[in-house]
Amino acid sequence: MTGPQRLAVVTGAGAGLGRALAVELCARGLTVAGIGRSAGGLAETADLAGARFHALTADVADPAQVRDTFARAAALAPLEILVNNAAVYPRRDILDESAESFMATVATNLGGTLACTLAALDHFKATGQGRILNVATFADLAPIPASSAYSVSKGAARILTRALVADLGDRFPHIVISDWMPGMLATGMGIPDGLDPAVAARWGATLALMTDPTLNGTTWEMDREIPPPRSLKRRLFDRMTGRRVRARQL
Repeated sequence: MTGPQRLAVVTGAGAGLGRALAVELCARGLTVAGIGRSAGGLAETADLAGARFHALTADVADPAQVRDTFARAAALAPLEILVNNAAVYPRRDILDESAESFMATVATNLGGTLACTLAALDHFKATGQGRILNVATFADLAPIPASSAYSVSKGAARILTRALVADLGDRFPHIVISDWMPGMLATGMGIPDGLDPAVAARWGATLALMTDPTLNGTTWEMDREIPPPRSLKRRLFDRMTGRRVRARQL
């Protein structure tokens, strides 16, 4: 995908990893439309990212706002990349949740990913090309206390990635969709002694710029691909034939 301008949409661009990704993609020459709920946070990102960054205030949990925002973003340049990064992590014990508060988390972490993906696909399907990178987590595999809504919604988002590939992979092999887990970061949603989000953003930006169809449906953790599970029969065959499965690295 070439052209005088290359547009990436990054959600949750007003802080943390989203800000770092926006800054990194701008540094690599892309035009970035950064979506976030906080105009102040997006302004701080713009100060760091420079003139290539365009702040678009919106709540990804609202599908109507998402559709309007993507229309404004597409006026900047042809859309090539979507990074679904926006998420909330309320850290509430299940006994402190209501059905409404739980589903509000789902509306952002799952509904926002879906709404932004559908908006991007409206542009990608015309050319049959595009890149979607979903910022993911393994929280659903071993939920920690006070993370029920986050774990459920982020786990469902990983299922959404696989469902999208199932629906689109054969018809649109060059619309490449994959999951990326950046690791434990030193952000508001992370841990104080976590990884600098600027370091993770270099991996994420590299992966977002990779458009090889073999990336479709893959899962990455930090800078390395996680190979898909293999059956016992497949593992025995590989051992007998001396075949080694090598994970790709950024």
